[in-house]
Amino acid sequence: MQHVPVLFQEVLELLNPIPGGTYLDGTLGAGGHSRGILERSSPDGRVVGFDRDPQALSLARENLQEFGNRIIFIQDSYQNFQLHLNNLNWHAIDGILLDLGLSSMQLNTAERGFSFQDDGPLDMRFDPQQSLTAADLVNGLSREDLAELIFRYGEEKLSRKIADAIIANRPLVRTKDLAQLIKKVTRNRKTRIHPATRTFQALRIAVNGELDALEAFLPSALEALKPGGRLAIIAFHSLEDRIVKTFFRRESKDCICPPEIPQCVCGHTARLKELTRRPVQPAEEEINLNPRARSAKLRVAEKIFN
Repeated sequence: MQHVPVLFQEVLELLNPIPGGTYLDGTLGAGGHSRGILERSSPDGRVVGFDRDPQALSLARENLQEFGNRIIFIQDSYQNFQLHLNNLNWHAIDGILLDLGLSSMQLNTAERGFSFQDDGPLDMRFDPQQSLTAADLVNGLSREDLAELIFRYGEEKLSRKIADAIIANRPLVRTKDLAQLIKKVTRNRKTRIHPATRTFQALRIAVNGELDALEAFLPSALEALKPGGRLAIIAFHSLEDRIVKTFFRRESKDCICPPEIPQCVCGHTARLKELTRRPVQPAEEEINLNPRARSAKLRVAEKIFN
């Protein structure tokens, strides 16, 4: 279950780790990106790595043990990073990375319930200690709330039709059963992706509060960076990428007043410089080696002052 870091070289070139630097990997996974950061920042650069998934942290500890105390492992959401940095006495850092995609380990473990291609429980929790599961949402929400969830987080145009089918076939507790049901009710639609893709995405986002966490994280990440520090984020669907793009664009402008206001009254000052006006995407060679990288979009910005 090897996890191949997406856009590995591009992340390292744009994040530009330096010896003695301090870095935050908010989605540590198996530790592939952090390994690159630690190697580039040798001999004394340090990384604090966050992951909600204890299985991922265990694997990362094994993969990165050679770096000793240069890497610190924390089981928590990246959203809570500031508390941990305060405890570590890290007041400002040189770089931050988020890779918002699922790892191969998570997708390939049927018992985690992330994949519509396997048969497992409708779980989808990053943190197994969390109480809310995908099954709770599928079997507990009203038709209206379920359709809204699938439409909002999955951008699924047939959300109402799918919600109706789910309501009529409750209880649903297995990934295979849900995927087959969605495939059946959307069989007349032509699409390149599996018909259950968007619904599974929506459920996973809702179970783990992913978009709320990202929106809360971005302003705090900007505050935590040193001038010249860089923030790199890899998104895998339009909802995440839109949040990152909007934040980067707003924070790279001196004025964010509505266009109908003739004179600036907001007092906003640019604090970021976008290093990737357009997102960096994987080359064809990488996609051939790792098809799951095909939708990855990397955006990077640099803090220009405190």
